[in-house]
Amino acid sequence: MTEQRWFHTRGALARDGWETVVDGSIEGWAHTGLRVARLEAGEELALEAGVEKLVVPLSGSFALRVSEGGSDDEIALAGRPSVFHGPTDVAYLSSAATAILSGEGRVAVATSPTDEVFPTRVIPAADTPVELRGAGASSRQVHNFGTPQALDAARFIVCEVITPAENWSSYPPHKHDEHKPGHESRLEEIYYFETAPSRVGGEKGTQEASFGMFSTYSSPAGAIDINAQVRTGDVALVPFGYHGPAVAAPGYDLYYLNVMAGPDAERAWLISDDPGHAWVRETWEGQEFDSRLPYEKG
Repeated sequence: MTEQRWFHTRGALARDGWETVVDGSIEGWAHTGLRVARLEAGEELALEAGVEKLVVPLSGSFALRVSEGGSDDEIALAGRPSVFHGPTDVAYLSSAATAILSGEGRVAVATSPTDEVFPTRVIPAADTPVELRGAGASSRQVHNFGTPQALDAARFIVCEVITPAENWSSYPPHKHDEHKPGHESRLEEIYYFETAPSRVGGEKGTQEASFGMFSTYSSPAGAIDINAQVRTGDVALVPFGYHGPAVAAPGYDLYYLNVMAGPDAERAWLISDDPGHAWVRETWEGQEFDSRLPYEKG
């Protein structure tokens, strides 16, 4: 049975004009945050200092009025039609910056509390590292705009994953809940999901019917049980434990935004596969990537 403490359906974490707010007010949660909103023309939301922030357009275009160090600046994010239409430009705002967010569409803001100040900057869609991971029916597309290789940041690691219909991702199940230098890092993780009729062959599907599946289970670091149908706006929190697979149902594509950070100084994504399933990686050797990938704008 899914633990409601760690899995929240769309709107269950609504607060202060946001559809979803994940932060330290959730018991047992300390290192990462997420805010998600749908904005109409003329609406605005405030972003506070004290956390580093990564603004990710999910659909639509957005603007930021940024105040930092006594100066003001404006940032425009062109965005995209949906999360299934390739990378988007994103904006990293330092922990010293405040901002007013406006625009039309759905937007996510990943956060992590920190006193360190890294430069505010925009990562254009064209500069986003796009990775195809896995192979065959385990093929997925990763946009690494907030990973250490692409972004100088204090604490968090942020990326998004697109899994075409019928494919598996976050697989083999893996964990990052023990500090093993050079082998595994301690990172709590947020999964924010969206689903839609597949861009390839999903013409008869509806947004309301679209779904995927997600699983998390216990490790020596703690007991956890998530086995859930996931739809647009749902959030899974992974404080510890083996997580995966995330499965796109036939006919429907699956998206998730990952936000990770932990208590240790090293900003690195180091994982340990479930020993019972690690062998699956070997079966990918020689297999081609899913021919539907990469999904691009269009």
